[in-house]
Amino acid sequence: MLPAERKTFYQPIVEQIVEGWATGKPPLPATGKPGGYYRLTNYLLEYLVAHGVFPAGVHAMPEGRDQHNAIEPSFPVDFDVVIGDVVLPNSVLHKKEKL
Repeated sequence: MLPAERKTFYQPIVEQIVEGWATGKPPLPATGKPGGYYRLTNYLLEYLVAHGVFPAGVHAMPEGRDQHNAIEPSFPVDFDVVIGDVVLPNSVLHKKEKL
């Protein structure tokens, strides 16, 4: 699978995981999503595309910038907790390919 195909393949599971993480967190007025939502989404998707497995343990999300170009601080995410018992989807193409 090409990287673009991997992104398409993993996108639904990433959205499911990040939406679960976002539950109960206050949304930002500008986006309607909690702070860090898009950084976590991008980090998890890029990690899956590169490695083909979920990250484990605590990872620091990179610093970000808000709509006013102000720095948003890094924050830790415990992927063991965030991912829980979610299982990666299988694909015939994915099984044949070595990442």
